[in-house]
Amino acid sequence: MAEQLIGAIEAGGTKFVVALARTDGTILAEARIPTETPATCFPAMAEFFRSASAEHGKIAAFGVASFGPIDIDPASPAYGTFTTTPKPGWSGARFQDVLGEFGAPIVVDTDVNGAALGEWESGAGQGCKTLAYTTIGTGVGCGVLSQGKSMMGFSHYEGGHIGVAHDRAADPYAGFCPFHGDCLEGLAAGPAIKGRWGQSLSDLGSPVDKVTLIAGYVSQLAANLVLLHMPDRLIFGGGVMKTPGLVEALRSATEQRIAGYIKAPQLDPGLVNYIVTPGLGDEAGITGAIALGRSALG
Repeated sequence: MAEQLIGAIEAGGTKFVVALARTDGTILAEARIPTETPATCFPAMAEFFRSASAEHGKIAAFGVASFGPIDIDPASPAYGTFTTTPKPGWSGARFQDVLGEFGAPIVVDTDVNGAALGEWESGAGQGCKTLAYTTIGTGVGCGVLSQGKSMMGFSHYEGGHIGVAHDRAADPYAGFCPFHGDCLEGLAAGPAIKGRWGQSLSDLGSPVDKVTLIAGYVSQLAANLVLLHMPDRLIFGGGVMKTPGLVEALRSATEQRIAGYIKAPQLDPGLVNYIVTPGLGDEAGITGAIALGRSALG
């Protein structure tokens, strides 16, 4: 029997990571494609998979872990379609329209759910019954897994757009979110940091006052995740979270917000083992996309 191969796509706001992999996760071919617009990105993605398939064999399934908002309801006629994304040109684009030529089943989920799945299988989320994964980068996304399955309602969760307490005297920045202004993403994502101070936190030298401000915003999501989902662990990834001192400041701010109300062995003193960074680093997303493709094989 011929080996089953998986086409995996980690679709980010800046770039797509595309790969052809074996079911055990071994990557046979990989490339990075600028996200830009569907008119440029999708043809390049299709050409990658045509070339990789010609060299290594037929693609049996696709797993897509994508930025959004995107329809991830398999029962929806718009499954795999971008909806109200603020990224120019992407609303209405659909993965099935470009991957359909390969005649393989396609599973589509969010990029954060995909990263959570990768971490749950082989990273910092191993052994967790309930796991929350948040990325703080170009945007803010949050996914929650229960027993290795993405949790959702009529659509995926949008934790990055929760309203947060915003002291305008201490932080007069108005926020950059085109929908909500000063939601969490509008205040704490990479573009918000650069909009305020002209550089990333790391490039600024990770000043304590600025790191503390961003940690305070993110901690509001972290505390709400504890209250709403009681996850066994919180993982925070993305470019902003690589700022020296930020994860430590986040642990401290979150512990203060919980204020001793929740008593559980998972919430260790200082939250050092509870709030962690990705064990797989930047590979969490593509690892999760491969896992999504594997699930499409049944």
